[in-house]
This record gives sequence, C-alpha cells and structure tokens, in this order.
Amino acid sequence: MPRGLSRSLACPILAAATLFLAGCTAGAAPGDLGEPESSSTGSAESPATESSASVAPRSDYPITVDNCGTEVQVDEPPQRIVTIKSTSTEMVLALGLGDRLVGTAFSDGPMPQWLQQDVPVLAEEVPSSEAVLAKKPDFIFAGWESNFSADGAGTRGELADLGIDTYVSPAACLQPPYQPDPLTFDHVFDYIQQVGNLLGVPQRAADLIEEQRATLAEVDSSDTEMTALWYSSGSDTPFVGGGIGAPQMLMDAVGLTNIMTDVHESWASASWEAIAAQDPDVLVLVDSSWNSVEHKIEVLESNPVTATMTAVQQQRYLVLPFPASEAGVRSVPAAVDLSEQLNQLAGDDDGQSGQQ
Repeated sequence: MPRGLSRSLACPILAAATLFLAGCTAGAAPGDLGEPESSSTGSAESPATESSASVAPRSDYPITVDNCGTEVQVDEPPQRIVTIKSTSTEMVLALGLGDRLVGTAFSDGPMPQWLQQDVPVLAEEVPSSEAVLAKKPDFIFAGWESNFSADGAGTRGELADLGIDTYVSPAACLQPPYQPDPLTFDHVFDYIQQVGNLLGVPQRAADLIEEQRATLAEVDSSDTEMTALWYSSGSDTPFVGGGIGAPQMLMDAVGLTNIMTDVHESWASASWEAIAAQDPDVLVLVDSSWNSVEHKIEVLESNPVTATMTAVQQQRYLVLPFPASEAGVRSVPAAVDLSEQLNQLAGDDDGQSGQQ
C-alpha cells in the first residue's frame, strides 16, 4: 500500500467476477478538474473560479480555483514553493520552475533523467508544519489531501490564515464531485494547465501539454486483448489498481484489460485467491523502495495460490516506478514505457512459439 495513505481501503470480497463491494460516486468530468459548473462565473468583486470544458492558458491574476472543495485564490505568481510528494515536485520542475522550490518532501523515488535537478529536501515523508513554515513559503503544492493535516504540514485553513496558498493534485481528490471518475488523460492535461496558470507560466504548460498529446497519440495500443493486474504493494493482502484511477488510465492506453475494472476505486485491497481465479495474462509491478519488484516476484512465486498463475510461471511482468504510477507529468512517459515493455513481451512470446 502506498505509504501515508490515510483512508480505509478494506473492501469485502464477493466473488472472483466482482471481487469487491464498492459504492458508485459521481465524479469530475474531463476538463473541469472536479469543479462544479456553477463556480465558473464571477464578478469584479468575486474573481471567476477556473472551470471550463478545457482549462485554457491564462496569466491574469487573481486566479481562483476550487481545489478538492477548497477555494484557492492566487494573487500573483508564487515565488517560494514547497512541494510534498514526487508528483508535485516533478510538476514544478517540468514547468521550469526549479529555482522557486524552497523545499521538497516525501519523494517516492528517483526522478527521471529529464527532470533531474538538485532540490532542497525538508523531510523523507510528510514534513512538519515547523519545517515548512521555516522556509517562508507562499505556495504549498501537495500530491495528496492527507498531506495537509494538523500533525503534518498544517491544515489548509491554518495555512490560509497565514497567507499561504495551498494546492492538491486534482487527480488525488477523494470526494465527489471532485474525484475524477474515471481519471483520463484530459484530466491530467487540464491539471498541468491549471498548475501552469497558478504558477504564472501558462504558455510553458500549454507547450508541455501539446508535446505530451503528440507523444500519447503515438503510443502503440496492443490488440492482443490481454488481461492484466496492477500490483502496487502489499504481500499477504495485495493493493491493486482499480477501475477509475491512474492504473486503469494507463492500462487502457496500452490496450490491457484490467481484471479489476469493476472496482469503483483508484486503488483497493484484493485477495490472492480472487486474483488467481481470474488468472491475468500480465502483471504490472510497481517498483518502490518499500516494496520492490524483486520482493513482489518473490511473493508471487512463493505463494502456492499465485505460483500457478500463468503470468507468474511465464514471468509476464511489466515494471513501472512508483512515482510514475500516480497521475502527473510522468503519466504519458509511463504509457510509452508500458507499451514498449508490452511489445517486447509479445515479441518474446512470438519467438518462443516459433521455437516450439
């Protein structure tokens, strides 16, 4: 399970066909980042809350957004930014604003080569409010809502009272109507644009989106109709990708059928028995320092329930680093990576078939 996740994820197992009992919620439509349409109008006394069919580049301040149910008004481009979680840090770096980072925390793993830069580290996990405030930030950008808490970086209300703007990745919003349902690449691109607008670099965001859309259009979607399981963490009880989050979005992009697609969660707990009953063709393994790919393979091969699965016996594994498994600027590169691995896997299978 991703470290620091605050909400309960226990879901009763029903049967191999359904796997979970999960409630359905109405989620954010692509483009609005979960913002109710009624918030899209404003006046001179009340700035318009950014919400539209597609978030457009804008550089006029103040900019107000409804972010996971918290209204955030940014009056000028932030100059002293603290980021919490890899997705937030990488977003700021991808927009060319590394010089504005006064503190980062909760890195989920190494940055890719194209984003590597020396950044000041405040804490290995969620920083204390004292550590954050010592940096005198004017903007705190978090990957999860739970990063803002009384025993963490501080609550959003407390920070607002101090004149500090806060922002959470919209893909991580948990409550309707803010949670993307399901998450799509349009949500990701609107997220990039909204951050670019808030930080004062709307054109850089637009250019990045254009580049990523072109790259995504070239991703080879497999037509092999393979089924797959997204294995994020856990040993006795695996934590897997459900049907509405980044795992589903990425598997859709490369043509894999998620065996957990009916689970109305981004990530959820499962049982090995229910998974083995479906015998997925491919296993997507998330690599992290706290639950490595090597450990996951050891778990799969040593567990009598999973050792007989076709994907385990044939070592049909796709690997993705944890920071790329959450929505952000690495989502498109992650789709490219998975597609290339899947093509390699298919090529290996063809070679084995030819030798038989």
